[in-house]
Amino acid sequence: MNGESPSNLHEIDGIHDGLVRPTEEELATLRRVGDNIPWNAYLIAIVELAERFSVYAFSTNFIQYPLPVGSHTGPRRAGQHASTGITTSYQFWCNVTPFAGAYIADVYWGRFNTICVAVVIALLGHVILIVAAVPGIIEHPDTALLFFLFALVIMGLGTGLFKANISPLVAEQYKRTKPFVVTTSGGELVIVDPALTISRIYMYFYLMINLGSLLGQVLMTYSEKYVGFWLAYTLPTIAFLLCPIILIMGRKRYVRSPPTGSVLATFVRILRFACKGRWSINPLRTWRSLTAPDFWDAVQPSRIPPASRPSWMTFDDNYLNEVRRGLRACAVFAWFPIYWLTVNQLNSNLTSQAATLTTNGMPNDLLSNLDPLVLVFCIPFCDFFLYPALQRRRIRFTSLKRITLGFFVGSAAMVWAAVLQHNIYQTSPCGHAAATCTDTAGNPRVSPLNVWIQAPAYVLIALSEIFASITGFEYAFAKAPANMRSLVMALFMGTGAMSAVLSEGFLSDTHTGLAADPLLVWNYAVMGVLAGGGGCAFWLAVRQLDAREDEIDVSKAGGAVGDVDLEEAEGS
Repeated sequence: MNGESPSNLHEIDGIHDGLVRPTEEELATLRRVGDNIPWNAYLIAIVELAERFSVYAFSTNFIQYPLPVGSHTGPRRAGQHASTGITTSYQFWCNVTPFAGAYIADVYWGRFNTICVAVVIALLGHVILIVAAVPGIIEHPDTALLFFLFALVIMGLGTGLFKANISPLVAEQYKRTKPFVVTTSGGELVIVDPALTISRIYMYFYLMINLGSLLGQVLMTYSEKYVGFWLAYTLPTIAFLLCPIILIMGRKRYVRSPPTGSVLATFVRILRFACKGRWSINPLRTWRSLTAPDFWDAVQPSRIPPASRPSWMTFDDNYLNEVRRGLRACAVFAWFPIYWLTVNQLNSNLTSQAATLTTNGMPNDLLSNLDPLVLVFCIPFCDFFLYPALQRRRIRFTSLKRITLGFFVGSAAMVWAAVLQHNIYQTSPCGHAAATCTDTAGNPRVSPLNVWIQAPAYVLIALSEIFASITGFEYAFAKAPANMRSLVMALFMGTGAMSAVLSEGFLSDTHTGLAADPLLVWNYAVMGVLAGGGGCAFWLAVRQLDAREDEIDVSKAGGAVGDVDLEEAEGS
């Protein structure tokens, strides 16, 4: 809660009738607050906590570093290129499989049932992961790696089915869609904004994600270091058993959307119909035709005589407007692969960078826990203090402004990492071969720089996630039609897959990639420039849409200010 929830919100039963709608003047002048979050949403968020706890059991160290002499806890590794490559491939797989999860949920099972099946699949993957790490198998590198990779495939499938549906399900527990006016306990007239409420739901949902990852990574890191990978992978599997328990216990409490059929085929037909007669051998003319203000007129049912409509055109103009809003959200997501390049460094190159610094006995991947730790503390700070303070000063920190800021903060994190990597090369006993620096006995030799000098990079990435990643979830849900939420959420997550492809080809390739000595300074510098430049380009692309975002949201919900011309509002 933001500490300023209206005093009479608990008396409202969720039915829109009887609520006072804001006038245009009130929309422009009154302060906005979020509504109370339903307890159902918290229960689902706890399921996400348990799932993230288990997923973050995956360790870069399992792939990269050699088995200590006389140890039975880890096989021979293949180096940083292989480590980064497998990590980015796993990220790609986890961000592609949500498309399958969205389709299955929309057509066959519904979101809740698909999540239940996903939990069973992921649990199987965790069991296989434990097998890869048990003594007797882990000592055989090829066999252990085979089990390890097979476990990642199974876990990635379960994760994908889970991710596409858990995010929409948590926000669907809140049913209001229209802003309304109430008086706070202090006598102030305020607007209760559903958009702010959805934003708050996803902030705490993301908090649960990172609380789960924090607990999982800390326990995994020390279990891995002092006992072995078998314990590091068993503990998250036990925690994962909370998922089916909570799902079963709360199954009668959740707001559950039944399958409504896939809208993908209709979506493709609409685009194909709208594009008729707009293609040209001149690319510039084609672009102008496809982006013209009258592009959607050809598929507006109200403009087409009933006798001339195709058999599949069974929808009305309102449905078409919903599809257009979903498409616009997808256009916003097209910029996210650039942003994810910075976040993807957390559990790959930054973890490897820590191993080249003086850790004083601390596990090299422990510092990565700063990211979820900062998120766990800063998300409530933003909800209780930062965002309410901006609202009191009538500063509209809109979703698109937050995403833009996320790009710039992510860029700053990469600049810090690049400067640090330069200093590592300057101080390492092996110079630009810092990652493979060992003495004659095979013991690692590291830079005298303390590992905690990495901390600002992790803190900045965490702050960028609050502004960009959380807002991306919120935007995907808020701007998608009700029967396209899983699909649009999958498209948003698919940007992570595109980013993984960029990372694999551009940064991790064995011969041309930047993710290895002596090119790691360039690795971080290039991503810093991409994120900063991407933030500038993103804002130039969406600034007109941002200026009319409030009117679009009210129009989508059928609010008091009436309909808004969508093409004008979206800056098309």
